[in-house]
Amino acid sequence: MSKSLSGKYADAAILHVSLTDRSIRREPLSPGLFKGYLGGRGLGVRTLYDRLEPHLDPMSPSNLLIFAVGPVTATSVPTAGRFAVITKSPLTGTVFDSHAGGSFGAHLRRAGYAAIVLEGRSTSPVYLWINDDRTEIRDGSGVWGKDTSVTTSQLLQETDSQAEVACIGPAGEHGVKLAAIITDRHRAAGRGGVGAVMGSKNLKAVVVRGTTKVAVSDEEGLNKTVERARRLIKKNQVTDKSLPIYGTPVLVSLINEHGMLPTFNFQEGTFNDAEGVSGEKLLERFSVRQYHCFGCPIGCGRISRLGGEEVGGPEYESLWALGPECGINDLEWIITANNRCNLMGLDTISVGSTVGCAMELTQKGKLDSSLRFGETEGVLELIDDIAFRKGLGAELGEGSRAFASNHGSPELAMQVKALELPAYDLRGVQGHALGSATSNRGGCHLRSYLIGPEVMGAPVLVDRDRTEGKPELVILFQNLSAAMDSMVLCRFTSFAWSIDDYAEMLTNCTGVRISGPSLLVIGERIWNLERLFNNREGFTSRDDQLPPRFFKPLPEGGSRNRVVHLEEMLPKYYALRGWDKEGRPTKERLKRVGIDKT
Repeated sequence: MSKSLSGKYADAAILHVSLTDRSIRREPLSPGLFKGYLGGRGLGVRTLYDRLEPHLDPMSPSNLLIFAVGPVTATSVPTAGRFAVITKSPLTGTVFDSHAGGSFGAHLRRAGYAAIVLEGRSTSPVYLWINDDRTEIRDGSGVWGKDTSVTTSQLLQETDSQAEVACIGPAGEHGVKLAAIITDRHRAAGRGGVGAVMGSKNLKAVVVRGTTKVAVSDEEGLNKTVERARRLIKKNQVTDKSLPIYGTPVLVSLINEHGMLPTFNFQEGTFNDAEGVSGEKLLERFSVRQYHCFGCPIGCGRISRLGGEEVGGPEYESLWALGPECGINDLEWIITANNRCNLMGLDTISVGSTVGCAMELTQKGKLDSSLRFGETEGVLELIDDIAFRKGLGAELGEGSRAFASNHGSPELAMQVKALELPAYDLRGVQGHALGSATSNRGGCHLRSYLIGPEVMGAPVLVDRDRTEGKPELVILFQNLSAAMDSMVLCRFTSFAWSIDDYAEMLTNCTGVRISGPSLLVIGERIWNLERLFNNREGFTSRDDQLPPRFFKPLPEGGSRNRVVHLEEMLPKYYALRGWDKEGRPTKERLKRVGIDKT
């Protein structure tokens, strides 16, 4: 990499906001921070590692909540409108980043910022209003207690109708560990309880309007690279056909055919009425149009008609969590429940998975409740109870691990590091299973999305049952994902682009010459720093584990008789990572990736 920065990102600032004394200050983006960690996830993780004391309570005023964009945000690079929220998770206790689409990220960058670093706690409800270079902390009592849609509408009336709002609902206000941050009414920084951290600060929303055009270092070069990137998206079957037509629910039928659609809280891998909740059926019955995030040519989002109202989604993970995971096949009800979660500001994956866990506890006589697989009665009300911490909902809002442990059956919680696993039975995908076990933020499919190569054949098809070569593949995808999340770009672009494509666009935007291999080194640096953070919090190799269920074979379906062979892959993964047997990065590896110098 070259030693100088050029292009607008070099002039971006970090906005520091203390909600305790209501002070606001701008700080120039450090060239070293950019060159070492880019932006987004990397910038946030570096900031947390440097500033947080070990074992800090995530709901403490001293925890930081960081909204960050990247060096390509709001440029012509496809999908460059996303943003990351980085904090210490109240659900997992790990370092955490959660991402959302829409246009909020583009506005933040156009207002001149690489990140907002929020600290402290206001004595009363407030919201942050950023109008280009003017920033105010405003009274938020008028929207406190309101759902995310009403909050969005009211704040746009109070500020600017062209602005973008990222807000919490009642779940975040009540400190629910499954609380999300919602933007554009249905896009969510959903996982890990980031909304609870926001609520703990008495911060209802961040509203931003940015109007300054983002300059790049080499506009002509970027135009050529972007033109090629768009052609690659059009040439790829997934990004040109499947996702634009059916959205992410296109995966329902495919994953079910492979016997990997978790059903009845992962007791089975095949849902008998998968067709009834498929992407095809959603398109036929409820979808009215595509939804495109800022600068996205794919348009994977769905807008559905529910009664006389248009609502967002559901996405594949949400549809699964509120459907097959709980044995529910009523598609209209699933859309209703998804919308209810969005209004309350709740993570649909964790809510559905935790309710599914409660259903199995009831099934096995461990819990006295009316919850039954396949039955929807009372579940919508339970979602409200989760958001408002009432009755059984207050227990469920702590997440499945705490809930199942409290009822004497921790093995029935389908989670890693307390984060609920998404919509793939790991017994059918060895590499994806390893990626889930070693994820730095817990049970997550996006840290290393090996569903692409192991199931979809993107970029190439690999044998999903083989363990050989999977540690290498997982590490590659983890490093690439860390780099992408720090640029900040949509994961779906990886179906069509190579690492060199990302590097070239980054170089064109910033003027810093970055090759594909050097971009992967940045990703590896971020991954190792996250591991150091978690090690400091007490996480070890014992936490790189999966629920016992995945070591017992599935009874039927396309993945029957399969189990996860984690014991074969994990030691090699550690060795390739340059970590010791306890999962701690060695001094030699840290020096190699440059953490000792940054």
